[in-house]
Amino acid sequence: MAQSLQLAYPATLEAQDDGALLVSFPDIPEALTEGATEAEALTEAADCLVAALGGYVNDGCDIPRPSPARGRPLVQLPALVAAKLALYQAMREQRVGNVALAKRLGTVEGTVRRLLDLDHRSHIGHVEAALKALGQRLVVAARAA
Repeated sequence: MAQSLQLAYPATLEAQDDGALLVSFPDIPEALTEGATEAEALTEAADCLVAALGGYVNDGCDIPRPSPARGRPLVQLPALVAAKLALYQAMREQRVGNVALAKRLGTVEGTVRRLLDLDHRSHIGHVEAALKALGQRLVVAARAA
């Protein structure tokens, strides 16, 4: 059974010679971006992180677990993206392919492919149903900002 997958990644901000702030992620070395201010850099970081993690999905790689923040800012993934990544990781851990999951859901493989596409605006209920078909449940938590 898949463990809880919490997807908020610590970011490192580094001032550049031109005054911009470079954002990198120790756990996702492919994700690099920058912004003029800390707020802008962290906003860009979320989009960059989604793109990099989409590459992991496309390449069939495990999603790296976030390391402890240790005083670094955390970049939270959008809820739908986090749910899709949880589905992807559960499928990998259980060795269930797109076709097999589609069969369990009574649908076609293309539907599962879209559920795993981080850029596709899937309905969260569909992702939740797919997780349930894998014996998983989606848990959402709200915390003070």
